Amino acid sequence: MAEEEVEKIIHHTKRIFINNVDSYASTCIAKFLSACVVGASLVETDEPEVEEGEERLSKDDHPKVKDGTFQIVGTIANKNERRPSYQLKREELLERLMECDIIIYNITEDADQMDEASWAISALHAEMARFSQPKMFILISTVMTWALSKPVDADDPEIPFTEEDYRRRRAHPNFKEHINVEKHVVKMVPTQHYFQPKSSLLSTYVVASGVQYGMGEQVFHFFFKTSWLGDLPKVPIFGEGTNVIPTIHINDLAGVIQNVIDHKPKPHYLVAVDDSKTTIDDIVKTIADVVGPGKTKRVPKEDAFLTRDLRQMDIDALFVNLRIEAVYLKESFNIHWVCESGLIDNIDRVVEEYKQTRGLLPIRVCIMGPPAVGKSTVAERICKHYKLHHIRLKETITETLESIVRMEDGETEAEDSATSSELLETLKENMDQNGGRLDDQYVIRIMRDKLKSKLCRNQGFVLDSFPKTYEQAKDLFYADDDEPEDMRSKIPPFNKKIIPEFVFSLDSSDAFLKNRVLNLPESLVEGTSYSQEQFLRRLARFRESNVEDETVLNYFEELDIHPEHIEITSSDDQEYLVVTERIIKSVGKPKNYGPTSQELEEEERRSADRRLRTEAQKRADTERRETEEAQQRAARWEEWSKCLEEVKKQEHDLLEVQAVPLRNYLMKNVMPTLTQGLIECCKTRPQDPVDFLAEYLFKSNPQVE
Repeated sequence: MAEEEVEKIIHHTKRIFINNVDSYASTCIAKFLSACVVGASLVETDEPEVEEGEERLSKDDHPKVKDGTFQIVGTIANKNERRPSYQLKREELLERLMECDIIIYNITEDADQMDEASWAISALHAEMARFSQPKMFILISTVMTWALSKPVDADDPEIPFTEEDYRRRRAHPNFKEHINVEKHVVKMVPTQHYFQPKSSLLSTYVVASGVQYGMGEQVFHFFFKTSWLGDLPKVPIFGEGTNVIPTIHINDLAGVIQNVIDHKPKPHYLVAVDDSKTTIDDIVKTIADVVGPGKTKRVPKEDAFLTRDLRQMDIDALFVNLRIEAVYLKESFNIHWVCESGLIDNIDRVVEEYKQTRGLLPIRVCIMGPPAVGKSTVAERICKHYKLHHIRLKETITETLESIVRMEDGETEAEDSATSSELLETLKENMDQNGGRLDDQYVIRIMRDKLKSKLCRNQGFVLDSFPKTYEQAKDLFYADDDEPEDMRSKIPPFNKKIIPEFVFSLDSSDAFLKNRVLNLPESLVEGTSYSQEQFLRRLARFRESNVEDETVLNYFEELDIHPEHIEITSSDDQEYLVVTERIIKSVGKPKNYGPTSQELEEEERRSADRRLRTEAQKRADTERRETEEAQQRAARWEEWSKCLEEVKKQEHDLLEVQAVPLRNYLMKNVMPTLTQGLIECCKTRPQDPVDFLAEYLFKSNPQVE
């Protein structure tokens, strides 16, 4: 194509409206189009498939494209209650649509958008007289509007449908409203037929999308998440699993939209699917094999309706059985396919997109240190915070032996069972020869297999107290044969998929460690390696192995993985809480799924229970305290009363004792004279008896002369 011809097909910036631009499909389409140039798909190129993270035909990297990009605007779903909500009125929304060159309505994710899409095309059609330039309306619908279509050939039901059969399509019962919107969009322009004139002021298109996948997943997310988390030993397949699901990568769907905008095709109804004709059974098995445990099981179809992570629209899509081909796309469009052959053939790419889009990256931590320093305590807390797997030598060996025994019991295929039986005999023989211990070669093999397991490679792990020597570290983390080696690097080769990213070395004084072990409860020490003799022997061995030049920490230093040293000075819980927080600060934010709705509900329930128990305990403590105070007051009052009575008695007795001499004196010296005076007073009967008696006593006082 000549330079002047290229310039003719290049347009200035076009404004595109996309509804619910924060939803899965709309977000991916918006990102894709924002990196494209107007008219770029009209340029024939021999460019290879675009790799992850590269932009497609941007004006900077295409030599012929000189100007014109897509500007994206749109509405948001606003289903996050924490985010402030502002809803445009229909009159305001229409004015915004009038400012755009292309209007895209995606009704594959939110059924509530169908009414708005019907209104939008009707409103635009009514305002065609105000158009300053042609506009395009694209409705992204779903192949579920074909779900109950009768076969093209009753004798051969495997013959696929094509776009030309769109008038014969029959929708799934839950998607009848979708097909009504499709028909409404198609017939909105009266002069429009299957082939429409390009000069129309309002051109409309319907793109029936296959089940979308890629870039974080939507319908298939349940299977990716279940496989990635590994909570279930086998990933469920709902129903028989023999139904064929038409699919398309979300970026390929965006490429179809780009081509519709650039080419303005004559057919107004297009089907967007890839070339795959795969069943849901094949899809789930592939996902489980690459992401998860590699095992699946068929469960009743009804179980899908009990799965919280699956919406009704998702369930309907998983059970559709439809063979359909996108003939027009292949013949007329210039699409740089991401996954033309389907999900299964491109599963590695899709899985990488899934992890990168959702930020699901493994966190690998190694915690080293002397015995009894608290490595396992810290490791358990780190695992709980990041949802990692706690890898300890003894538990891993036990788990491996138990899994081998289960294989022998017939839970696996005959070939695997024979291999496991041979391995078990080898391990038993080695343990018998070494007094119940395994040689390093078998220990390394078991630990390496554990670190390379799907769960550890998905979520990550905390490696607790292993490896113990420099040689063990080299053997454990050596690079696989298929890993490329950088000849210019001075760093020894190592396995980047299992090497710890963060290494923490806990340490403390020998006196502290000995004191901590001595204070452990007898029940915890019994039957463990924390008996006095064993602990001292282990501590001495650890100190000896860490004074040489070749230590485990030196190995990590050689790989430019610098261990962080943390000193433990106290054995109380607060100390280890501080250590845990320090490690979390160094590692950063979690790169795992957050708590599920069930986990949130369970945590809320536990919090409510804890709150009720706390309040009940507080009430009980208050009542007990009040009762105790009342009892104490009563006891103190009783004791005070007894003391008062005793004091009164003592005072009375003291007064009695003190009164005896005075009483004797009065009886001997005073009472006889007083008695005689009273007798005389009675005889005389004076006018003033008191004065008489006083005078008598004065005269009769022997001391008065």
